[in-house]
Amino acid sequence: MRQSQLPLLALFLFGCVEEQSSVPSYNTASLERASINVSVGSTGIVEPLAIIEVKSKASGEILELFIETGDLVEEGDLLVHIDPRTVRNRLAQSEAGLKAAVSRRQISQTQMMRAEVLVKNGTFTEIEHEKAMLELANAEAQVISSEVEVENARIAVEDTDVRAPITGTVIAKPAEKGQVISSPTQDFAGGTVLMSMADLSAVQIRALIDETDIGKVRSGMKAEITVAAFPNQPFLGDVNKIEPKAVVEQNVTMFAVLMSIQNPEGLLMPGMNAEVEISIAARENVLSLPIMALRTDRDIPTTAGLLGLVESDLRREILADSGRQTTNLTDGTDTETVLLGGRSVELPTGTDTGRIRTIMTKRRAGEALSREEEEFVRGALSSGRSPSRPVRADGMTRGAPGADSGTDYRFGGDFWVVVQEVNGNIRTANVRAGITDLDRVEIVSGLDESDTVLILPSAHLVETQQELQQAISRRIGSVIPGLGNSGSTPGSGSGMTGGGMGGGMR
Repeated sequence: MRQSQLPLLALFLFGCVEEQSSVPSYNTASLERASINVSVGSTGIVEPLAIIEVKSKASGEILELFIETGDLVEEGDLLVHIDPRTVRNRLAQSEAGLKAAVSRRQISQTQMMRAEVLVKNGTFTEIEHEKAMLELANAEAQVISSEVEVENARIAVEDTDVRAPITGTVIAKPAEKGQVISSPTQDFAGGTVLMSMADLSAVQIRALIDETDIGKVRSGMKAEITVAAFPNQPFLGDVNKIEPKAVVEQNVTMFAVLMSIQNPEGLLMPGMNAEVEISIAARENVLSLPIMALRTDRDIPTTAGLLGLVESDLRREILADSGRQTTNLTDGTDTETVLLGGRSVELPTGTDTGRIRTIMTKRRAGEALSREEEEFVRGALSSGRSPSRPVRADGMTRGAPGADSGTDYRFGGDFWVVVQEVNGNIRTANVRAGITDLDRVEIVSGLDESDTVLILPSAHLVETQQELQQAISRRIGSVIPGLGNSGSTPGSGSGMTGGGMGGGMR
């Protein structure tokens, strides 16, 4: 008899434990003043702004190389000396041809003067006079041609001394002393590269940014660069350019972003790997909440189950709260805000918000709207201001061009939260969120600084747990102790308990 009572006692105790453990408790969070910074991170490579390939216009053997890789040279410094014998011989030949051309011109001038006298005396015919004129013209043309050849030969001699085209650093030197090189002006292959130079007083970082973040980046944004060689010495740069053509690596679409950075000490060298953080937006001393406190429409059924509420009542409470007057926490102004077309819209002063809510309730119920009602809602949408770009105290739109974020990316959106009041009752509140660093989120409007909100498990978390429980139950045919039943709530912690919900929704 005593043995038969033990299983009953165990079942009773287990039932008590189950009943006690079914009372949920959730963490709470208060609004806090915080600074929120949004940035985009990536890795990149240090590159010169421009690489100059140094070639020689002269062909021949390299007699002297005056520099080595890594040398810093000034513009005009002598770099390479090429065998000048061939071009000097060509210069001497051109100078001799010029002297002969000058002599022929002098003879032609004398013959022309004699022909003019003979024509006047009638000894020369007009045809012979014209021949003398032609000889003089050909002699003058030969002189000019010879002068050009001499000038070109002198330039060719000067080209045997290769000088630095810019002030910079020699970053590569493939040519060596004794090598015979070809000129790019004579070789169809482009000639021999003697060395490569770059001005490293300023460099650029080429980083690949994921396509999900590229919409936030704009030219002119500040970037912080860190390299492994100087881990405790960050470098500051600016975004110069976003290349329009995508780069696909391992099925991931990215875009190249170029950032310029001053390098007066030459610490950054081409090829270094760099960690890049591009500052997108920042808010100082703003009201914020943990991002896990925000709820969406997808969370309504889950939240109703977690709090023991009727889903339709919770949904009605959220819709009703969306039509209440909200206060912008940034500038303290009052605005009439309602949900239209799935987004919050600040309506102009004097708009019949009650009628708007009635029409939207009718639409959600699947009823057809009259033509007048459709025109009324359309007019409210066109004249209202969407707070998806919240207004700052200075009148500028957050996230709009000219705002302090420097980007026209639209941050934030409209959410709702569960507020726990001092007496233990709970209520919902529609809030407008600003920027987030994925830890805390800026609260632009909808809450007071003294409010406390519940941090509830998300719909995805609850659904995942339920799917896991169902999968295990199908395998073993029973409910696993500790996982509870389909109404169990994950993520329990300190804070509000089941007894605190006795007041229900207010």
